[in-house]
Amino acid sequence: MIDSFFNLEIMAQVLPSILDGMGITAVLSILVILTGTVLGLLLATIRALQKRPVDLIIILFVDAFRAIPPLVILIVTFFALPYVGIQLSGLVATWLCLSLVLAAFAEEIFWAGILSVHKGQWEAARSTGFTFLQTLRFVVLPQAMRLALPPLTNRAIAIGKSTALASVVAVPEILNQASSAQAQYANASPLTLAALAYLAIFIPLVVLSRWVESRFAWKH
Repeated sequence: MIDSFFNLEIMAQVLPSILDGMGITAVLSILVILTGTVLGLLLATIRALQKRPVDLIIILFVDAFRAIPPLVILIVTFFALPYVGIQLSGLVATWLCLSLVLAAFAEEIFWAGILSVHKGQWEAARSTGFTFLQTLRFVVLPQAMRLALPPLTNRAIAIGKSTALASVVAVPEILNQASSAQAQYANASPLTLAALAYLAIFIPLVVLSRWVESRFAWKH
C-alpha cells in the first residue's frame, strides 16, 4: 500500500506538474465562484422585479441547471457547440458551465433570502419615499445577503471542487495531471499527491467561509 499510494520518489517527480495543475485549479475555482455568485445575485434581483415572463425564464434556467449533472452540461457544451460554429477551449467551457450551475443555486439562495425579509419592511421603506429599487438595494438585499451567506459559501466551495471535471475536456488541472502521471508510472501515488493539493487549495477557502459566516452573522 505504501509503495502504491505513498511512493515518495514518484511524488517528487510529478510534483512540478501537480503544482502547475494547482495554479489552474485555483484560478478556475476563483473565477467560477466570483462569476456564478454575481450572476446568481443579478438573477435574484431581476426576479424581485416580479415581471412574469422574465420570472418564468429565470425559473426554467434555474431548474434546468440544478437538475442536470454538471458533467453532462460540460460535455454537451464542449462537444456539441462546435457543430453550430462555437468553439470553446476546455478551460472556457468549464468556467462557463460551472459558473452557470453555481448561478442557478446562488439565485435560489438569494431569492430565499429576499423572500425572508418581512413585507412590512418593504412597506416601511416605500412610505419614507424610497423607490422600489432603493428599497431593494438599501433595505432588503443587505438582510438577504446575510441570510444567504452560510448556504452560499458551502455551495460555492462544492461547485469550486467540481473543477476536477475539467480533466474530461483535457484541461491540465490537478486531476488531469495526476491521472496522466498515474498512467505513466502505473502507480497511484500521483493521485495521493493530487488529494493533498486539493486540500491545500480548499482548506483555506473553508476557513475563509467560516470567517465570513461569523463576520456577517446576525448578532443577538
